[in-house]
Amino acid sequence: MSLKFYNTYTHTTEEFIPGGVRKNTPADYDAVSIYSCGPTVYSYAHIGNFRTFTLNDLLRRYLKYSGYKVEHTMNITDVDDKTIKGANDNGLSLKDFTEKYTNIFFEDLASLSIEQFEHYPRATDNIDSMDDIIERLRNKGLVYEKDGSLYFSIAKFEQYGKLSNLEKRETISGARYDADEYEKDDARDFALWKASKENEPSWKIKSMDGGRPGWHIECSAMVRKIYGKTIDIHTGGVDLIFPHHENEIAQSEAAYGEPFARYWLHWEHLLVEGTKMSKSKGNFYTLRDLTEKGYSPRAIRYLLLSAHYRKQLNFTLEGLKGAESSLEKIDNFITRLNSVNVEETNRNKTVSDAVELYLKDFSESMDNDLNTSGAFGAFFEFMHTVNPLLDRAISKEDKEEILSALKKTDMVFGFIFSDTKTIDAELEKRVNTLIEERKQARIDKNFKRSDEIRDELLAEGIILEDGKEGTRWKLKK
Repeated sequence: MSLKFYNTYTHTTEEFIPGGVRKNTPADYDAVSIYSCGPTVYSYAHIGNFRTFTLNDLLRRYLKYSGYKVEHTMNITDVDDKTIKGANDNGLSLKDFTEKYTNIFFEDLASLSIEQFEHYPRATDNIDSMDDIIERLRNKGLVYEKDGSLYFSIAKFEQYGKLSNLEKRETISGARYDADEYEKDDARDFALWKASKENEPSWKIKSMDGGRPGWHIECSAMVRKIYGKTIDIHTGGVDLIFPHHENEIAQSEAAYGEPFARYWLHWEHLLVEGTKMSKSKGNFYTLRDLTEKGYSPRAIRYLLLSAHYRKQLNFTLEGLKGAESSLEKIDNFITRLNSVNVEETNRNKTVSDAVELYLKDFSESMDNDLNTSGAFGAFFEFMHTVNPLLDRAISKEDKEEILSALKKTDMVFGFIFSDTKTIDAELEKRVNTLIEERKQARIDKNFKRSDEIRDELLAEGIILEDGKEGTRWKLKK
């Protein structure tokens, strides 16, 4: 089965062909070019934002898992209405204000095991590229000036509206939007460059002595500066389809005369406790709000990935508890696997069959428009099949094959193995030696020594569990 995505632009599910020309294997393609709309750095990002960022990471990881090379960009919007207001309210320069929240954003990404991308351009570092697009559009007669601002005339771009189904919207001729975000669901000419205002930063471009960029021009400029051509994939939340992504397409394709992006992937909204997030409703959470309540970033990542990206996810605290419970089952499974007795014995065909089926079902699910629900199901079915096999000794090859399959798919999931629970070979050997010593001490009725070993390991965060199959151990959370 080939990799397929639902392309918002064509409104169909399509086979993914980077560059638009089919090649023999994923390794034969140039790096897949991806642009993902990033944060506006004026405050802490909320959990809805992090669904988007975690899904961007999932896409990137699965492309790499599938053998593609990836060149991924996420912008940092560091100049708009909100950042300027935040800087002024706090008595800071725009740079100092936005740098604070940019650093916080990257810390949050790291907590959620989101990989670093190749490029994180800032809007304020790309004024020259915005100037280039504006000049190209002006030379083609697509720009007009009004009250010191420059606007894109959507009536002069015939393809306007294909991404968002414009026929369902109202077009208001001659009306304009100056705000960076629309409040109403209608199409109006949008600001490419905004007139200078008091207490706002200002830049000079060829056609204007001052002012600052509109929101939409920023992404188009950064895409062009980094890639210089049509990109393979553009991603973002469904709330950006209109007007932001529609406007990106219009200004980019009008300026450069070629398609902006081949595939558009949009992540659905996240609800909290069944409703839209709102501070007044008390269901507005940042990542740090949740970790302060005792929930792990690993559980948050698990929950954010658990539903298909084109379906709304109802994010609840009860759901987070369920995610923690699922991760505990995974941890117990990994603990059993790490501590299982390995003997010189024949391979168990059940293991190789289970691994083969797991990797097949995992890939087929993910190839089908990143169906994480199916991939999660394949993982838990694999765990269910293998778990009983660990009640007795298995071969070294069987153990390694199971671990290899888990590590391979965790390149995509990012939650099977916890960095805080890494068990190296030296620790495993020492703990198993102490368990054998404790076993002998109990046989010899030397209960003092048996308790000493248990307490010694507990002090190191290692819990011993005695059962009918013997003593197993795990790391304390």
